[in-house]
Amino acid sequence: MKISYNWLKQFINTDLSTNEADALLTDLGLEVEGVTNFESVKGGLEGVVVGHVTECKKHPNADKLKLTKVNIGEGEELQIVCGAPNVAEGQKVPVATIGTTLYDEKGEAWKIKKGKIRGEASHGMICAEDELGFGESHDGIMVLAEDFQPGTPLKDIFEVEIDQVFEIGLTPNRADAMSHWGVARDLRAGLIQLDKNTPLNTPAISNFHVEERSRKIAIEVKESKLAPRYAGITISGVSVKASPTWLQNRLKAIGLKPINNIVDATNYVLHELGQPLHAFDADKIRGNKIVVQTLKKGTKFITLDEVERELHEDDLMICDEEKPLCIAGVFGGLDSGVTQHTSSIFLESAYFDPVSVRKTAKRHGLNTDASFRFERGIDPNITEYALKRAVILIQEIAGGKVSSDIDDLYPKKIEDFQVFLSFKKINDLIGHEIDTNVIKNILSSLEIKVNNVTESGLGLTIPAYRVDVQREVDVIEEILRIYGYNNIPLNEKFNVSVSLTNKFDDHKIQQITAQQLVGKGFSEIMSNSLTTAKYTEFSNTISAENQVEMLNPLSQDLAVMRQSMLFSGLESIAYNLNRKNENLKFFEFGKTYHKYTEKYEEPKHLSLLVTGNKNPESWTNAIEKTNFFYFKGIVESILQRLGIKSTTIKTAKSSVFNEAITIFYNKKALVSFGTVQKSILKKFDIEQEVLFADFNWDEMLEASKTNQFTFEEIPKYPAVRRDFALLLNEHIRFNELEEIALKLGKKLLKKVDLFDVYLGKNLPEGKKSYAIKFIFQDENKTLTDKQVDKLMSKFQQQFEKQLGASLR
Repeated sequence: MKISYNWLKQFINTDLSTNEADALLTDLGLEVEGVTNFESVKGGLEGVVVGHVTECKKHPNADKLKLTKVNIGEGEELQIVCGAPNVAEGQKVPVATIGTTLYDEKGEAWKIKKGKIRGEASHGMICAEDELGFGESHDGIMVLAEDFQPGTPLKDIFEVEIDQVFEIGLTPNRADAMSHWGVARDLRAGLIQLDKNTPLNTPAISNFHVEERSRKIAIEVKESKLAPRYAGITISGVSVKASPTWLQNRLKAIGLKPINNIVDATNYVLHELGQPLHAFDADKIRGNKIVVQTLKKGTKFITLDEVERELHEDDLMICDEEKPLCIAGVFGGLDSGVTQHTSSIFLESAYFDPVSVRKTAKRHGLNTDASFRFERGIDPNITEYALKRAVILIQEIAGGKVSSDIDDLYPKKIEDFQVFLSFKKINDLIGHEIDTNVIKNILSSLEIKVNNVTESGLGLTIPAYRVDVQREVDVIEEILRIYGYNNIPLNEKFNVSVSLTNKFDDHKIQQITAQQLVGKGFSEIMSNSLTTAKYTEFSNTISAENQVEMLNPLSQDLAVMRQSMLFSGLESIAYNLNRKNENLKFFEFGKTYHKYTEKYEEPKHLSLLVTGNKNPESWTNAIEKTNFFYFKGIVESILQRLGIKSTTIKTAKSSVFNEAITIFYNKKALVSFGTVQKSILKKFDIEQEVLFADFNWDEMLEASKTNQFTFEEIPKYPAVRRDFALLLNEHIRFNELEEIALKLGKKLLKKVDLFDVYLGKNLPEGKKSYAIKFIFQDENKTLTDKQVDKLMSKFQQQFEKQLGASLR
């Protein structure tokens, strides 16, 4: 939320510097995330002065240029070459002197320098409107009034406004601070704590009066629960045009684009007081009546953005007797707003149910300044006050007469909150005793009324606009916020509770795994657990029936909870590939969410995604693509690091993978991994191979608890290596060979590795060649060739017998 400091000072007279105000607002809980400068004319017209053209003649070397002499009030007259057709002797003109910085239409700076144009020296520039930032006209130079004195700085004539704008990170509960008035209230409370009792200057409405009653528009509220308060008034004879400069500057400072004086006035009051308003063209209201109601489901309505929307039966609408005009509290209609031809307006000020507005805004994917405030809860007691304030402002800048009384429908008053505040509770929560008088002053500065005082506490009335202060603890938080967290003394002694921990706690195992993956070149990603429902169409492993749907989705792309870690990971892969980051290794810890007939489940996962080259391109390393076996090594290294052994491997069948395997422990699947189907990658515009692993993290934690690490002395005796080149049937897998060898080798065989696979010429059909190495070692003595050869012979016999293998 943007707050103009100049605007803020209209409510509260303060001499705080920008930095001091920044610090105080942050201490009060309105965190200032940044401060930017605003200039109504970029550059502030520094270096631009009034010049008097004393001579103007044709440039000797150019038909369309003029050679002028200009008096700028000091020193010699300047010779300036000018190409404007309307420059003439005797004019008073704006002159940008040497060294002045001007800005083009894109906001880019350029500096005026001494130079020659077609052989003639030019010492400055006579400026057009657009070159100074006053408008878009470039038909000729800007001609000033004749009574201006040469040398007068242009910034003194045109009153350039310089402002500082606070960017406040407003938390959703602080609906009361969604305006300059609301921020000023908090700032005043903070200043009172600093012994600076500054009054709050509220906009006067004493000038409001009804001039005639010739244009009454009746109001009927059919849904009083959704519109507890609704007020309106008509103004006739308005003149729709551009807003005055001061109003445009106020809106521009906070990032709003001025539209016309009527719309700008409603936006001004919105950001001034926090009360959204809406102006209707009174001539477009059929039947001379406003009806606040809901319409049947499926009713078509075109909003101001020219989008046709289908209404929900719970959407509150502002209608006339024939058609809908506006989505209440959210967005106006295309055919009912103010245009250049509008002469009479119906001005609306209302309090709408926050829940209703929020649901409607989310249903239609709309987020406006009005809905932002309505859905958080505005002050129901300023509805009429804000309406009068807007009427006075509109009459000031657009003319017109008030042509009806204010029709204010408020059948059931929204009551203030009643809270009892215990002194003991204050001291217990804050841990520090605050003087009772200080507490009363703080409450008074926050417009919280003290009804009665007892020995045990205070009876309070909380204003209805403080929707976030309804409990005793909320009041204590407000007291502490204004008193200052920094003013609470710290005790010299701290009491710390140390909880028992387990080495198998989730976060510890997760940290061990994450550190290992980072060491292997992986980067951690954190994806949104909200995703789109369309991903169920990509794979039959997830189902639309099991989706957990959001009741009020932010958008269709964030409408359901994810059922798989794959698709959010592929979004990250695609995002990086589109930015030429092609060698990627990602990991993510997260949950998936599933709805079943009788229950909901949200298991935790670890997902890995790899694509591109194994290592960055370098003159020391050959470029090598990642592949299935490289990825298998990464997966197995995680199991090994967590001490998970005695696993079994089976081929996995899934619509997600081209080819994949699943690793089991005690018949429970720990991880499935493989290459992602090209048809899925195509949905994300990914053309290169992607490898994906999905760990069932809950099962990984259980498996890690059953395996104890043992420590052994490093063997003193050397290891022995032997190799086999085997001819096998194509369907035989390496793990089958490994299992046979380890069973026969018992304690002497330490490792079995596959170091070459050959599928090609000179092999019988249906055959493949494996090159396997065997590492033997005895911890107690040096192995002999006879022992090793005997084992290798057993291996050969069993490979031939069980798998039909033969030596090459």
